[in-house]
Amino acid sequence: MSCVSSTELWNRYLRYYLEFPDPGLALDISRVGFPSDYLDQLQPMWEQACSDMRALEAGAKANPDERDAQGQPGRMVGHYWLRAPELAPQPWAAQIRSAQDQIKQFAQQVHSGQIRGAAGPFRQFLLIGIGGSALGPQFVAHALGHPKSDKLEPLFLDNTDPDGIDRLLARLEGRLGHTLVIVVSKSGETKETSNGMVEMQRAYQQAGLNFAQHAVAVTQPSSRLDQQAAQQGWLARFPIWDWVGGRTSETSAVGLLPAALQGLDIDELLAGARACDRITRAPELARNPAGLLAAMWYYLGEGRGAKDMVVIPYKDRLELLARYLQQLVMESLGKEKDRQGRIVHQGLSVYGNKGSTDQHAYVQQLRDGLANFFVVFIVARRQRQGPSPEVEPGVTSGDYLHGFWLGTRQALYAKGRQSITITVPEVSARTVGGLIALFERAVGFYASFININAYHQPGVQAGKLAAEAVLDLQKRLANHLAQRRNASTPYQFTAAELAQALGVLDQVETVWHLCRHLAANQRGLKVVAGASPADMRFEAC
Repeated sequence: MSCVSSTELWNRYLRYYLEFPDPGLALDISRVGFPSDYLDQLQPMWEQACSDMRALEAGAKANPDERDAQGQPGRMVGHYWLRAPELAPQPWAAQIRSAQDQIKQFAQQVHSGQIRGAAGPFRQFLLIGIGGSALGPQFVAHALGHPKSDKLEPLFLDNTDPDGIDRLLARLEGRLGHTLVIVVSKSGETKETSNGMVEMQRAYQQAGLNFAQHAVAVTQPSSRLDQQAAQQGWLARFPIWDWVGGRTSETSAVGLLPAALQGLDIDELLAGARACDRITRAPELARNPAGLLAAMWYYLGEGRGAKDMVVIPYKDRLELLARYLQQLVMESLGKEKDRQGRIVHQGLSVYGNKGSTDQHAYVQQLRDGLANFFVVFIVARRQRQGPSPEVEPGVTSGDYLHGFWLGTRQALYAKGRQSITITVPEVSARTVGGLIALFERAVGFYASFININAYHQPGVQAGKLAAEAVLDLQKRLANHLAQRRNASTPYQFTAAELAQALGVLDQVETVWHLCRHLAANQRGLKVVAGASPADMRFEAC
């Protein structure tokens, strides 16, 4: 993109700048160098995208890879109904409203102390989830919470890393009786979440506490988790329906329950998302911020994700936005095949942190290095509640933050680096809800532009199946070792010898990694000799 004169750039800004008072959202695409007739060229694709979106909101079965709650092939994708229940097919409208009422009532009972833990009122909650079941709630908790106003402290367990679990348990030492545990799993069978739940159950048992009296479940009705929670008498169960995907679940109980417990205004969060949904249903592309955002992604990435999207919010509260968008965008758009089954290898890579921190990190490369990216700046006009002291005559710390954004944007533009700016008046429940809805719909529009299904994730399922195969092999290995551990002579072997004994010579490397894993964790193996992977010998012990 070649630079234009300041007058031309100002005129371009006036032409393409959009601002919407509700939910409080502005979009500037003037620093993307698309030609003046570009939006006209996109009109046929845009009309198809609008048609696809209307069908989605009307209840079309948009995900052919999964079955619905009745076991029928294909499921609906209805996250837009979560903030506009009147649009949902029956009986979902009443169920959505009922779930929201249940969340508010439960949060009020927790805050009042009517529902409490073994040691007294709950003082913190621990959400156990993975992916969309954790990233959205983490983003919202960080964006809207404050230590002085939070009614419960938010904590998260979002991995199956034992050391990470131990660090969390150390923070909760002596506090479990005041900790409410939220287990979030749509199917009830997600391994990372299940592992975290088992570890926490053990921790409560060791502390002499009843886990069920401190636990709630957010899951699909009749799932394994739902049945377990009912049988064990957990405090409450909240629904996720089959038509809510994890990465678009923030306005379901997945996100609303922890937000309400933290003391955040979930009505305003929903209202912001609902307001953004209204403006992003606009049929005119030039007036639709989600459509324009998707159109810019398409232009900048040449319709194939040729450039990365770098998300830089100039606000500490929005620090986790890039992590949240990584899943929303990359899991939705990273697909091998289009909707007709043709190989296309689509995607849009996302990374980012926050400004002005990034100016002391990778902005150097953005300005002078590979031009393989575009930037999405997120700016909040109001930077503090109350007045700011001057850090130098006539200048506040917020003035510097604002100046760094403008300066960085201009410095990138001067080198032909293109950017989009999204502005909100302040970081509030309403504007955060609007941002979530904006990117959700932009992803849907862009998926239509590139003719892929944004609402399935076959690659994720493939990874889960591969992991299960590895764990099955580990169990076979462990059984093999157990049979030979008490032999009169030590049982020693190389990875290749063990793979041959197990009949998996095509998986020698996997066997070697499993042996190193078991040896490092003192699980019945030790390394006795050898410097290279081929020579290394293990001994059952």
